[in-house]
Amino acid sequence: MCEVLVKVHRRGGDTVIAACDSGLLGRRLREGELRLEVSSEFYGGDQGGEAMLLGRLAMATVANLVGEDVCRIAAEHGYIEMASVIRIEGVPHAQMVRW
Repeated sequence: MCEVLVKVHRRGGDTVIAACDSGLLGRRLREGELRLEVSSEFYGGDQGGEAMLLGRLAMATVANLVGEDVCRIAAEHGYIEMASVIRIEGVPHAQMVRW
C-alpha cells in the first residue's frame, strides 16, 4: 500500500493539487539545471492512499506530482503519460494541466 501526501491549493479559478510519495517530503532534488524542493509548505497536506489521490486529481485543473507511487497511479488512471515524466535524482516528477 502506498502512502501519499496531497495538498490542495486554490489559485484564481484553478485547483492546484500538489502530491508526493510521503517519504519524499523535505527532499531537495537536483540534477543538472533541474531543481525541485518537496517542501511541506507546498506538498505537506493530507496523508492517504490511492483513493484519496484519485479523488483529488479528479477535481484538479493543475497537478504537480512527485514520486514513484504518485506518478504511477496518475498514469494508470490517465491523468499523465509516463513518457512525459522526468526524473530528478532518479525521482519521477510530472505536471498536469487540464484545459
